[in-house]
Amino acid sequence: MVTFLDVMERALTGKPCSERDYDLKIFATKLMEKVKEYDIKYDPENPVPSDNSLADDVFKAAIDFYCEVGTYCKDTERIIKFDENEIKERLKTAPSKLTFGEGADAGTMVPRKPEDKTLPWCFCGAGGVAVSSEHVFSKLVENYARIPIANSITTPALTKVSGIRIRPESPLEILGAIHTVVLGREALRRAGRPGLPIMNSISTADSAIALIAGLHPEFGLRPTDSYMIATLAELKTSFDLLNRACTLLSLNLPIASLYGPIYGGYCGGPEGTAVATVAYHFMGALVYQAGWHLAFPIHIKYIASSMPELLWVASVYAQAISRNTHLLALYYNYTAAGPCTEMCLYEIAAQHISAITSGVSMETGGIAGGKREDYLTPIEPKFTAEVAHAAAGMKREDANELVKKLVPKYVEKIADPPLGMKHQECCDFDTGKPSQKCWDIYNKVKRELTDLGLEFK
Repeated sequence: MVTFLDVMERALTGKPCSERDYDLKIFATKLMEKVKEYDIKYDPENPVPSDNSLADDVFKAAIDFYCEVGTYCKDTERIIKFDENEIKERLKTAPSKLTFGEGADAGTMVPRKPEDKTLPWCFCGAGGVAVSSEHVFSKLVENYARIPIANSITTPALTKVSGIRIRPESPLEILGAIHTVVLGREALRRAGRPGLPIMNSISTADSAIALIAGLHPEFGLRPTDSYMIATLAELKTSFDLLNRACTLLSLNLPIASLYGPIYGGYCGGPEGTAVATVAYHFMGALVYQAGWHLAFPIHIKYIASSMPELLWVASVYAQAISRNTHLLALYYNYTAAGPCTEMCLYEIAAQHISAITSGVSMETGGIAGGKREDYLTPIEPKFTAEVAHAAAGMKREDANELVKKLVPKYVEKIADPPLGMKHQECCDFDTGKPSQKCWDIYNKVKRELTDLGLEFK
């Protein structure tokens, strides 16, 4: 069994390589070889394919690929490698269920299969997108917790502490991390769901030291929350990220690994991006010893994941993982459009119908590319969770036809999407509740989806 100490030893003694050579001569070259070897081809007519052999070939290609390329450690400029037996052993011993939260708000995350009627885990909220004030942060989290079918909460990231802009790796980042935890727990108590887990833990913490500062139990984080560690594109890590893993593993805290393979970069097209996304799950399970996994394949130019090619990637990687492992896997969306727009909800629906019917669960976030402060409302996560529940048990063929009807409603606007409105412009200041305009758009799109055959529960 591969231990974290084994990982660190390999980070120090693995094959030396420049980062550029890893990117071009190893990662990109080997990925294209595997795509060709396994004859993996994108089919634009089927954004949600139902070909089991395609999913299985992507999985096999990902194992071969990861055995050859491993994970690159930027600080040592060495490659951390694993053989096929080590990968398969870790997949067998990985958790098949995890319980998060406390009391009446506790829940158990379980794996899903394609077309599974098991309701997906609904990880609702901001996805770590930034907000400009502690007031907006608090109101958002409180209203996220009021979503009845939310299983857990993902908080925003603070950019200011008491009006002072946070500078990374400064004491302000540490204070921001602490404030994130305190404000999040207070907001959950106000919503009447104090035991609901916060599963992106400390979204404001951009460094290991800030994460560690926010772990103190006096601030309110619990062993039943969860803690995310990012990967670096593509298939890379760093000492800062490994420091987080070392700390969390030493404290026996649940770890999630976060993956954002870039379509149009070293991953190439949809085929390579799908294989790389599966390989990232092996990296997370081995390098960080992660118990659950969150993927968001994303377009290099548009910083969104709703274009047809990426819907295919989401569906194929999800089927590859869910058919061949019991990993606890979630999909995270990025939209081009902003809040309080029909386009944003169409994008969300297309992405999560594709992913949920393919066998994973969900996290919300990444609205308007996740690039703008305060472009968040409680509408988007509520809508996403409802779509995810409605898509559970849907046949892939039916999901494919539904998604094909949704894509034309937004695809031509992706290059120049409507920005929508800030939280302050469309939500009540005192309550944080969305305006009637937001609800009208939400109800209109839900009616359209119902007419297209999606049965809301």
